[in-house]
Amino acid sequence: MADQILPNQARLPASISLPSVQEYGRRSGVIGGLFGLLFFSILAGVLVAALAVPSIIVASRGADASIGYFNDLPNYITLGQQQQRNTIFANRDGKPVQIATIYDQDRQEVGWDAVSQFLKDATVAGEDRRFYEHGGIDVQSIVRAAVGNIADNGITSGSSTISMQLVKNILIQRALQIDDPKAEKAAYNAAITNTLNRKLREMRLAIGLEKRYTKNEVLLGYLNIAGFGGTTYGVEAAAQKYFSVSAKDVTLAQAASLIAMVQQPNLRNLSSPNLYLANKERRDLILTDMQELGYITTTQMREAIATPIQPKLQGPTNGCLYAQDAKFACDYALRLVPTLTSLGANETERAAAWARGGYQLYTSIDLNQQDVAQANLSASAPATETRFALGASAVSVQPGTGRILIMAQNKGYDNSSAGGGPTTTAVNYSTDKAYGGSSGFATGSTYKIFTLTDWLQKGHRLNEVVDGTKRAFPMSSFRAPSCGKSFGLGTYTPKNDSPGEGGPMTVAAATQNSVNVAFITMAQKLDLCEIRSTAMAMGVHRADGAELDAYPSATIGTNELAPLTMAGAIATIGANGVYCAPTIIDKVVGPDGRELPAQPRQCAQTVAPNIASTVAFALTAVMKAGTGRPGNPQDGVPIVGKTGTTDDADQNWLIATTTKVALAVWVGNTDGGHRNLRHTTLAGTNGYNTKFNIFRATMKSLDTNPEYRGGAFPAPDQQLVSGKGAPAKQQATG
Repeated sequence: MADQILPNQARLPASISLPSVQEYGRRSGVIGGLFGLLFFSILAGVLVAALAVPSIIVASRGADASIGYFNDLPNYITLGQQQQRNTIFANRDGKPVQIATIYDQDRQEVGWDAVSQFLKDATVAGEDRRFYEHGGIDVQSIVRAAVGNIADNGITSGSSTISMQLVKNILIQRALQIDDPKAEKAAYNAAITNTLNRKLREMRLAIGLEKRYTKNEVLLGYLNIAGFGGTTYGVEAAAQKYFSVSAKDVTLAQAASLIAMVQQPNLRNLSSPNLYLANKERRDLILTDMQELGYITTTQMREAIATPIQPKLQGPTNGCLYAQDAKFACDYALRLVPTLTSLGANETERAAAWARGGYQLYTSIDLNQQDVAQANLSASAPATETRFALGASAVSVQPGTGRILIMAQNKGYDNSSAGGGPTTTAVNYSTDKAYGGSSGFATGSTYKIFTLTDWLQKGHRLNEVVDGTKRAFPMSSFRAPSCGKSFGLGTYTPKNDSPGEGGPMTVAAATQNSVNVAFITMAQKLDLCEIRSTAMAMGVHRADGAELDAYPSATIGTNELAPLTMAGAIATIGANGVYCAPTIIDKVVGPDGRELPAQPRQCAQTVAPNIASTVAFALTAVMKAGTGRPGNPQDGVPIVGKTGTTDDADQNWLIATTTKVALAVWVGNTDGGHRNLRHTTLAGTNGYNTKFNIFRATMKSLDTNPEYRGGAFPAPDQQLVSGKGAPAKQQATG
């Protein structure tokens, strides 16, 4: 049966209508005490009449109305699921390990056997000593409260049983989960305002609660829902926060200290030494009550009272800022939660489900490899660099699945309002702006793989000769009929990376040595928008969300992309033309322990196999004897890839893949600056080589893992290598 909040539509009959307790509290002296006595006397009278006196002997009209009012109140409430922690996992040594905790309320619901008997006994002794004797309400306590309140000249004690406190907490928690702010405020106020109506409602619901659940279930429900200061709820989270132990392992003194908090959690918790005295006074009273009730011996009581307040506070844990590892990967996974359809039909439902908590997100990150990449980034692209805004990223994707194995960068993660200084950032250099990333970085010649792919798709060959001589190209000579784009007047004069490059050369040689003008010549023979479409089929999109440029200059990498995008694109070649959208969430487990759908695998044969294998053949030469050779681990694993350097060498890339793992490494300026890495020394080496150093060591580590060690690539289509040219054997899809 679904949990529900039943509205309190009933009103006190005229014969027992009373002002609120707040109104009583404004009275003073003996008069206030008399009103307090009246309040609890009527309360006791209603309950005695309703619970103990047969209706046949009810003589007065007022008593009859009282019983009718009480019996008309809702009496159904369930424990339900409370807000809990969400947890995020990654993999180490092939096994999942928790890396982060995310919550609105820090709570871990635990079972009966996971709670110390000291905690159970301290709760009964301190909050409701006749808990195991009454049926949800304690008339004796109400009478005692009436006497106590008149003696104190006002209403100062409340007579609430554990069951009533549990009801109140349930109603508060349900109020906090209402989406409408006005409705939430009204429900919250109804749950906490001290009125006779509210007290009677709590009592009626408490009686219903104890009819539905056992005493142990009620007590456990209370221990799991109670607040312990700030965002800490439930004894398990409280024991961890204040004493760094589980609820089942607390000492007697610690148990009493925890239960001392529940009445006034923000005044008696142990977050500050200023609160220790208030906690100790209440703790020692609870210990005395426990001894009086026979839960502990006199010796145990004295030893516990003599124990000083000595919390062992657990540091902050909430959020990716406090993740144990892979903080940027944690942040990326967290930003994808609104897309998980298993959490709800729309983003509002998903956000509400995540706020309730209890979910476990298992990411694809391999922490062993993540740590290697992180160490290489930190060593080669130090976060302490002060001459310019240096950024670097390494992101790895698994061909054929899209699973993200590594997401690391040179700067530390800090999303706090104060920030962590120049060595940290909240920007994830690996991802798109929409997911916490930057607006992207110009990719340089890595983008040439899309022109090469489209070249082969149109039936051209690798051994076809093109002119790489530097010259001015009329803008009108470039075509884009597929999208109706024209490029007007004027000329475009690209330059090669090295002065000696140029002249006639094969496309294979132009690829191996990354000759810019040769690729512009190729683009002149193609449809620029179809080159863009080829890139998009391999998952390429701008990091800022704008449309991909399709101008002639885009051929040599002016579009600003995220490293994750380029890792996914090169992984398409590793998977022989199958593009898989990168994913990081492998599995979701719900609060009930059932596995739920995670990020869907979105894979399609977007490049024909014969085209992909021929592209791989051309890119093999890049890593063997071309511009990418310094990054090759030379460990016997076949690898294909492409380098990229912008005109000012302010952005440097190496993207490459084996048949089992793809890796993109980017090093560059993060603030729009143009510091030339060729003219900069980083970590004792030329900055241009930084990408190679990071890539080589990281890929070598990946290759040592049998799961990631790739094999031979499929043979190229010889017709596309040196034949007369042939169209693709299979049309690209997706």
